[in-house]
Amino acid sequence: MGKNQFFVDCAGLSEKTLEKKRRLEQDPSSRKNHMEYMEGMERISSGIMNHVLDQMHGYDPGAYTDADVKNALARENCGPEDLKALLSPAALPHLEEMAVRAREETGKHFGNTVYLFTPLYIANYCENYCVYCGFNCYNDIVRKKLTMEEIEHEMKIIAASGMEEILLLTGESRSKSDVNYIGEACKMAAKCFRNVGLEIYPVNTDEYRYLHECGADYVTVFQETYDSDAYEKLHLLGHKRVFPYRFEAQERAILGGMRGVAFSALLGLADFRKDALASALHVYYLQRKYPYVEYSLSCPRLRPIINNDRINPQDVHEKELCQILCAYRIFLPYVGITVSSREQKHFRDGIVKIAATKVSAGVSTGIGDHEGKYEGSQTEDAGDEQFEISDDRSLGQMYADMEGEGLQPVLNDYVYV
Repeated sequence: MGKNQFFVDCAGLSEKTLEKKRRLEQDPSSRKNHMEYMEGMERISSGIMNHVLDQMHGYDPGAYTDADVKNALARENCGPEDLKALLSPAALPHLEEMAVRAREETGKHFGNTVYLFTPLYIANYCENYCVYCGFNCYNDIVRKKLTMEEIEHEMKIIAASGMEEILLLTGESRSKSDVNYIGEACKMAAKCFRNVGLEIYPVNTDEYRYLHECGADYVTVFQETYDSDAYEKLHLLGHKRVFPYRFEAQERAILGGMRGVAFSALLGLADFRKDALASALHVYYLQRKYPYVEYSLSCPRLRPIINNDRINPQDVHEKELCQILCAYRIFLPYVGITVSSREQKHFRDGIVKIAATKVSAGVSTGIGDHEGKYEGSQTEDAGDEQFEISDDRSLGQMYADMEGEGLQPVLNDYVYV
C-alpha cells in the first residue's frame, strides 16, 4: 500500500493542491453544480430519475408499523409500498420470516446455484475527488495502468484457475484509461472468458455500444448514494460529480446493447434505508421499461477509512444488511444479487443460502497483483488497492466451500450462438 493513502493532507502535496482541496471542501460556491451536465455528456429524458428520487425523498422509515410488515410478507407480489415496509425498522423483528420468504423466492427463480466471478483492476488513475475513495485524485498512492501485455498476463493467470467470468475495472480517468484502451482489454477478455463485465466511468450510448461490440456483456455502476445533497458534499471534483449523468448510465448501457446492467449504493454514505430503497426502485422502473435485460443488485458497505469522522458514515450492521438483501429478493425475485468480498466469509456463506446469487472469488483490488496474490506475495510494481477486502478465498476454496454448503457453484450460464 502507498504511504498516506487515505485522505491525509501531507507534505507530499503541494501547497497549491492543498489550498484547492480546502477551497473545494469548505466553499460550496467554488464547486460546479452537481445537477448540471458537463460538455460531451449525453442526456436521457426518461423520467426514471424523478420517479426514484420522489419516492426516496417521501420515504419515512419510521412511519411503518408491524402490521405494514405483516401485510407486505403476506402478499404474493410486493410493490414499492411493501418494499418500504420491509426496509423499515419495524421489519427487523420479522427478519427470520423475511429470510424464509427470501429463500423460497431464490429457490423458485435461481434454484440451488451460486455464480462465481473475479474482478481485474487494470488501472487506478482517477480524475475525481471523492472524499471516501482510495483512488481519488488527491490520494498519495502508487498509480498504475496495465499494458496490453500485462493485462493478457493477468487474464491468463485468472483463466488458468478455472474462472470463466471476469469484471474489468478502472479508476475514473478518461485521459489515462480511454474507451479505446478499455475496448482492447474487452477484446482480450472475450478470448479468455465466457462473460465479461465492466465497472468503469460512465460513458455515452455510442461508447457503450462500441464496448459491447468489443466483447463486454454487462455494466456495473455504483451511484454511491441517491441522496443528491450528500452526493454533492462527497463528490467535489471531476465528471463523477454530475449526479444525473451517473444515474442514467445503466439506461445508456442498455441502449448501447449491453445484455445486463448492475446497480448499487455504497451503504453508509447517507441514510442506508433510503439508499437501499432507491437502488431497488432504480432497477424496478428500468425493468418495466426494458424487460429483456438482465438486472442485478449489490449492497456493499463502506469500509473503514482513516478520516471516517470527515464523512460521518452511518453504520450498517450485518443484521440490517441481511434485512436489505432479503427485502431485495422479496421485491425483485428475478434479479441477481451479488455480495462483495468486502463482507466476511461467514456472512457471504450464510446469505447465499438465503438471497444472494453471486459472489466474487480470488479477489485483488490492486493493479497487476494476481500473480503475486496467487503465489502468496505482493507484486513489487503493483498499483495500490482501492479498498481492503475481508474475504480473500481463491476460486478453488470458494467452489469447495459452496459445494460444502449444499450449493451448486456455476462458472458460466450463457452461451453465444
